[in-house]
Amino acid sequence: MNNETQHRVYIETTIPSFYYTLREDLESRAKQSWTRKWWEEYADQFTLVSSGAVIDELRSGKGEKTQKRINLIKDLEMLPVPSRIHQIAQTYINRLIMPKDLFGDAHHLALASFHNTDALLTWNCKHLANFNKIHLIRQINQELGLPTPELATPLNYLGAYD
Repeated sequence: MNNETQHRVYIETTIPSFYYTLREDLESRAKQSWTRKWWEEYADQFTLVSSGAVIDELRSGKGEKTQKRINLIKDLEMLPVPSRIHQIAQTYINRLIMPKDLFGDAHHLALASFHNTDALLTWNCKHLANFNKIHLIRQINQELGLPTPELATPLNYLGAYD
């Protein structure tokens, strides 16, 4: 498939984090399995993009898997951060749909929206892939003149028996 016709998917920090998680609990192991399955079966169907903010968040992690997490996404297209990104992120924070971290979830959503990605892939179901927030996110993005990417987890792509 030609990259120009492929959907663009923004890879947020939790994706490489769960790909190489060290957590042993059942939920974390399931997320790791689903993340790896998505990466193996679906990633090459999309143009994957990310950001320096994701690399920075991964670098701040501790443990033996930090470099592997970074290596998983280091060759992806890194989206530039025009000055408007900070204004967009601040709007999300001011409207109380994202936590008060200008370089966290609000930043990822602002980048994915501003750069018109088709989806933002995340395991952050509290602030990003949250069905209860999508209407407000779409409303705010419409007011800002921005498209809204699909906010998805790897499970949104996998079948019922994966």
